[in-house]
Amino acid sequence: MKFLSSIVGLVLFILFFGFALKNTQEVDLHFFLNYELRGPLVLMLLAFFVAGAALGILAVTPTVFRHRRERTRHEDTIQALQNAKVATAPQPDSVGPRG
Repeated sequence: MKFLSSIVGLVLFILFFGFALKNTQEVDLHFFLNYELRGPLVLMLLAFFVAGAALGILAVTPTVFRHRRERTRHEDTIQALQNAKVATAPQPDSVGPRG
């Protein structure tokens, strides 16, 4: 399986590298207030991809921390219930054997 994932990774790298080589023309990116950014198309795409991934991670971060807090609270509750169950376990009767 590791060999197969290495092959897939190599193929993807070659495809993306070829994509980068074919898209080296200059592009203009126009912002507000007449600000203009000029650079190769592949670098613009890479920059916006990285920015999107970073914003996505930032957007998910509060949810991840909330789930971790809830998991800890639930684990504490489960532990408390298990301790209470052990402490109140029924004791065997002290009556002798029937007979």
